[in-house]
Amino acid sequence: MLSSQYDNAYLAEIAWEVCNQVGGIYTVIRSKIPSIKSRWGENYFLIGPYLHTKTPAEFEPSFDYNNPIGRAVEEFRKIGVEVHYGTWLVSGSPKLVLINPQSYFYKMGEVKFLLWEKHGISSPEGDHLLNQVVVFGHLVAEFFKYFSNPEIGTSNKIVAHFHEWMVGTAIPEMRRCMVPVSTVFTTHATMLGRYLAMNDHHFYEHLPFYNWEVEARNFNIETHAKIERAAAHGAHVFTTVSEVTARECIALLGRNPDVILPNGLNIQRFTAAHEFQNLHLEYKEKIHEFVMGHFFQSYSFDLDKTLYFFTSGRYEYRNKGFDLTLEALARLNWRMQQAGMDTTIVMFFITKQPYHSMNPQVLQSRAMMEEIRQTCEAIKDQLGERLFHSVASNDDLKLPDLNYFVDDYWKLRLRRELQSWKQNELPYVVTHNLINTNDELMQTIRTTNMVNNAHDKVKIVYHPDFISPTNPLFGLEYGQFVRGCNLGIFPSYYEPWGYTPLESIASGVPAITSDLAGFGDFVMQTIQEKEDKGLYVVNRRNKDFYQAADQLTEQLFSFVQMSRRDRITQRYKTENCSENFSWQKLTAYYERAYIQAFEKYPQ
Repeated sequence: MLSSQYDNAYLAEIAWEVCNQVGGIYTVIRSKIPSIKSRWGENYFLIGPYLHTKTPAEFEPSFDYNNPIGRAVEEFRKIGVEVHYGTWLVSGSPKLVLINPQSYFYKMGEVKFLLWEKHGISSPEGDHLLNQVVVFGHLVAEFFKYFSNPEIGTSNKIVAHFHEWMVGTAIPEMRRCMVPVSTVFTTHATMLGRYLAMNDHHFYEHLPFYNWEVEARNFNIETHAKIERAAAHGAHVFTTVSEVTARECIALLGRNPDVILPNGLNIQRFTAAHEFQNLHLEYKEKIHEFVMGHFFQSYSFDLDKTLYFFTSGRYEYRNKGFDLTLEALARLNWRMQQAGMDTTIVMFFITKQPYHSMNPQVLQSRAMMEEIRQTCEAIKDQLGERLFHSVASNDDLKLPDLNYFVDDYWKLRLRRELQSWKQNELPYVVTHNLINTNDELMQTIRTTNMVNNAHDKVKIVYHPDFISPTNPLFGLEYGQFVRGCNLGIFPSYYEPWGYTPLESIASGVPAITSDLAGFGDFVMQTIQEKEDKGLYVVNRRNKDFYQAADQLTEQLFSFVQMSRRDRITQRYKTENCSENFSWQKLTAYYERAYIQAFEKYPQ
């Protein structure tokens, strides 16, 4: 815990994702606010960009400027900057400062020249995002000059915690101007590392030997990399999210992180007490409805013996382990067929990819199934009433012929609907009409012949869009969809942390991760009897692709062989285990970083 001598200190967190949901850092910051706020109280606030088209309805303006933050905002506006002050309408309701970089674009040339002259970072013309980033960083540095001025803001100590390169230009400028603020910089994934991992199949073996400047130039991200290095070297305290990424930072940024800050979740938001098994069944029924509409038009299988697996995340075919997942699923499909198992696996790939529209045949099949459902409901109502009257007035104790109670109209209508619905074609693998119909996922699916043949034990559903309640195929929120599944599969090759498996176990759903993911590495260091608790780790660090595929296949095959009772027992253990990743516990790592920041406070 922080010493009482810092009780009146201020903590500011700065990120491009503050009140701006564009990536995983949004989840990191938003989910830990209640825990951080419980320690820092009203002396905690956040700074982010004000982007007219993206600023959500989560921002509530404030008109009370009678505090150090408010006074600094008022003075800051006098230099012609559009800056908004208020509250972020999320759990914890923290104070918020949103700065519009475009309101200062008229001085962009001057800002860019200063960045090049004082810090040796040139920025190309025509890159709108870089223009915003450079100007925003400059304005953040200017804001702290006002906030740290005792005559305007506060004379108390201030820690400014910056997340990722997009807000990084403020750090070297604040150090140059000797602004009395202690800075912490966190890289959640190095910009260069992500590019290299996607393009080099031996990324980890080659990591110590890369020339960062040459590689950054090759990928046309030289400015981005220089900003990130300047922030990492300029910060009083440098941090990252996992030991996996720490090795990357040493090689590509040239500085060993001072503190590791593992990511957590606001577990209370996921807690369902004794209801989580009931919720699993409720949402699984909704997935059943999709599966019936998608597959039963062509052929059927026993839904009581069907398991739902899923993976999700940004489309990085190799980095996210989609390639390894498909290889293991193809092997699992063969093994289940050889074993004569009567279980069916439906595997969902949920990832955002460009598409023209939803596949009209998929939508039509779902709509026709709903018509059949309505017809069956009408037959049920008619049959139930007539059956009751018949058995109540008949001395015969035998069950009468139920066909006798259904009108010919309903029999004919049901037959026509079924004839129109049923087809001999295979169910579609992808639910949308992709712009690129031959991406890596589709190529591998075709190569392995995982095209939803009737004899396949593993079926594939590739859904290239977000899952939301407005989605006509599912009608579920993403979290509800996760709860309805049986297993999450995330064997990433490159993953600095990995929120998807963490969100999975927080929902009581077992998950597979890898030791090359920050989350998986943390699990291996901290959790005993992992698999019993529904946490599976694929060892990819010292194994080649096919060895990792062997291990993942074994894990999947073992899971498929579990009894229903064992899976229910495991789900209880999984949900209990998720408490280990609560922000209530993991904010202690942040406290260590802030203690070091105070120890290095500029004099």
